[in-house]
Amino acid sequence: MDLLCNAYSNESDEDDDDAPKHQILIQPSSKRPKIEIPITQSQPHNPMTPLPYSPLDSQIPGRYISKRERAIFASPPAAHHPPHPVSNSPGNCYFLQLNKRSSVQQRDQMSQRVSIALSSHSRAVNAIHWSPNHAHLLASAGMDHSICIWNPWSSDQKIARKLNVHRAAVKDVKWSLQGLSVLSCGFDCSSRLVDVEKGVEIQVFKEDQMVGVVKFHEENFNLFLSGGSQGRIRLWDIRNGKVVHEFARGHDPILDVEFTRNCRQIISSSDISRSNVSENSIVVWDVSRQVPLSNQVYVEAYTCPCVRSHPSDSVFVAQSNGDYIALFSSSPPFKLNKYKRYQSHGVSGFPIKCNFSLDGESLISGSSDGSIYFYNYRSSELVRKIKAYEQASVDIAVHPILPNVIASCSWNGEVSVFE
Repeated sequence: MDLLCNAYSNESDEDDDDAPKHQILIQPSSKRPKIEIPITQSQPHNPMTPLPYSPLDSQIPGRYISKRERAIFASPPAAHHPPHPVSNSPGNCYFLQLNKRSSVQQRDQMSQRVSIALSSHSRAVNAIHWSPNHAHLLASAGMDHSICIWNPWSSDQKIARKLNVHRAAVKDVKWSLQGLSVLSCGFDCSSRLVDVEKGVEIQVFKEDQMVGVVKFHEENFNLFLSGGSQGRIRLWDIRNGKVVHEFARGHDPILDVEFTRNCRQIISSSDISRSNVSENSIVVWDVSRQVPLSNQVYVEAYTCPCVRSHPSDSVFVAQSNGDYIALFSSSPPFKLNKYKRYQSHGVSGFPIKCNFSLDGESLISGSSDGSIYFYNYRSSELVRKIKAYEQASVDIAVHPILPNVIASCSWNGEVSVFE
């Protein structure tokens, strides 16, 4: 019996020595085990840059992998890009240039210096005009009875042709919208259409008054306006050489004529010498009915040697002898904008003209002090002033293709191209 007790007692003691005294049960954690990543010296992290995704997270057994993560693992790794990439490729540079076309940067591209000086006229130059079809040619009309056709960028001969078809001073010149011909007018009571290439006169439109201004119809190149010293405005047809319409109100000389944007109205400016200068100074005419729509557009006691329509907005401007440019609406009742005017230049009785840039954001005017003034059309602020001549700067012509190229002429017979 003692032997049996000893045998059982020895086996139980051995079991007690092999088994642990306190058995601890470890529950599986519900959180993701933390992966120890060695810390290295690096630059501070930019909060705008997303943190890189670690593929070690997906290697933890038992962790749920979402569909988005599975799609990321299935696609090839993409290269990291900065948040605002900048490329110097020609395509991107082109679109960057398009985005930079603002009014401020366009003013920076305006003409700043005289690049070409043209001299052939012996007296004052009254008007200049770029050819719309042959943009390398410039026409000028002078008091020396001549019309000069310039090729400013020619290396050997800058004057392409000199026309002497008038017997008196030439007041205005315009390029035809069809073919290589110019239309001019002057104090010899006629308007003349001349073929520039052949140097011959095509047609003569005689009148009973000295003609001071001509203007082609913008939609029909066979029609043009002429305004003269007897206060009559005539609409001519080149095909038969006859007058289609005639507009007359008083006997005061016509200083300038202009079509509105829709070519349904005509804006005329007259040199009023009577006491009622506030009437008929600027008149808006209906083309089809040949009647004035308004004759009290400008009520100031000044005459206006130039009127110009805006290329896109329904407004027009008038150069006033009060040394400023006035702004008007080209829709009835043709009100004057009393809160905006362009005034830094001088007129002082000279036939100073002005013109809009191609985009209509700038208004460029000559001045009696021989300078050229650049105004911001929207704000009416003076942007730039260029001293061009010793005498008055009379006319301004904007190049039909190159927006940073203009031409001007002076009272002492000079013609200049600015780039």
